[in-house]
Amino acid sequence: MNKAIFWDLQGTLGGDAVASIELFEPYSFAKDALKLAKDAEYKNIVITNQSRISKGTLSAEAYKRESQRIIGYFNADEILLEEILCCPHQNKDECNCKKPKTGLIQYSIKKYDLDIKNCYVVGDMGKNEIVMAYNAGCKGILVLTGGGKDSLGIFRNTWGNYEADIIADNALEAVKRIIDAAQAHE
Repeated sequence: MNKAIFWDLQGTLGGDAVASIELFEPYSFAKDALKLAKDAEYKNIVITNQSRISKGTLSAEAYKRESQRIIGYFNADEILLEEILCCPHQNKDECNCKKPKTGLIQYSIKKYDLDIKNCYVVGDMGKNEIVMAYNAGCKGILVLTGGGKDSLGIFRNTWGNYEADIIADNALEAVKRIIDAAQAHE
């Protein structure tokens, strides 16, 4: 299996797009989305920006506890989520892992021997996920949950030179569209 879906966490699989991870609650369809992706032989990898860590408003211990809680929920019955990869930095830190930079995708490509042309990024923030997908050389899907509608509206200028490959109502619809697109190319 050399394909993956890189998921945004907050606003895409659950919770509020800009709230603390400590408030994350999964959407009712999130587990079904991950299951459908896994059944279609995609690895599910979450990439999340958590700048609250470097700002000092979220401790590394609290982040670790919350990420383990989230993985525990999604993997309670079977392994649906490979891992949650986190960028703890702020823009001023000039790291290579803060979305829309591709450091965590590059790490995943090596770790899981992925073919980037068979990978997708799914998220609710065009300026982060769609731009990251473009920068990495894979397809980007914007979901309309979380900040998705505002990303297409009042924040469209923040990623104005880019287009989503697919726009989906939510994460489950995104996976269905990914599977349909893959079957169309077979």
